[in-house]
Amino acid sequence: MKILVPDTIELDLAELAASGDGIVTYAVDQPIPSEHRDAEVLVAWRNTSGNLSDAAKELPRLRLVQTLAAGPDSVLAAGFAGNVAITSGRSLHDGPVAEHALALVLAAIRRLDVLLESQKAATWNKPYNEAQSSPATEQLYTLDGAKVTIWGFGSIAGRLAPLLAALGASVTGVANSKGERYGFPVVSTDQLPEVLGTTDVLISILPATDETADALNGDILRELPASAVFVNVGRGATVDEDALLAALQEGRLRAAALDVTKVEPLPADSKLWAAPNLIITPHVAGNRPKGSAPLVTENVTALKDGKPLTNQVAG
Repeated sequence: MKILVPDTIELDLAELAASGDGIVTYAVDQPIPSEHRDAEVLVAWRNTSGNLSDAAKELPRLRLVQTLAAGPDSVLAAGFAGNVAITSGRSLHDGPVAEHALALVLAAIRRLDVLLESQKAATWNKPYNEAQSSPATEQLYTLDGAKVTIWGFGSIAGRLAPLLAALGASVTGVANSKGERYGFPVVSTDQLPEVLGTTDVLISILPATDETADALNGDILRELPASAVFVNVGRGATVDEDALLAALQEGRLRAAALDVTKVEPLPADSKLWAAPNLIITPHVAGNRPKGSAPLVTENVTALKDGKPLTNQVAG
């Protein structure tokens, strides 16, 4: 079985190679070379849309596309045939994304952006010090006692929620169905408005789908207290950026932090760069899939044996 692996990551697939599989490295920003268009497995990581579209059209023997991204949206949009199995990299990014989400939450709550500006101006920020220690506003500057809502309660949330709870936060998840996950209460998506009014921190880890496009819109933002913080480590397509910008400019949201945007890289002329009380990081929450080789090996082996694939989302 010929397996195409991307040039954007090193994968130790010695076990597959030892079993007779051919491992071929390809460039993710170029068409698949003609001599390798007989491949049956394509591993994707940081591929261009053009590369994926070309692969969808020109690999007639393809049986499996294994993306190492937690969100398979770019692969699903490439146009692969319905009989091609598509599996995601769900769980590979849980630790790194949870870590970055926690960093953004703390940075936004503790207003490290404000303190950094004070540092650049060589200013000892006394107003900040007073606000952080005043009984009237001190709760705004801590996770201890804060009510945190995580929208999109999958495996990443399963890593993040205990970290937030360890710092004293009360965590509620939001998912398609209510119940309990990872030891935390989860409400259904249609119950989200019921919890927003008491939410101090709203974290989005939503995937990009037709149903989640602009999920964070003006209506949702109006349900949040003006003292709330919003953090997005999911997908940029899930946020109505004009509505978010208006909420920040009008003081209807205390602060926000985005690791993802609709267009990436974020254009230099985007109004988000100058938005008040907004922290932006360049889609770096994940980017370090952990355990990729074992997942690829597991799914290729399952494909050969006709067994269920891990993280299958299509095909």
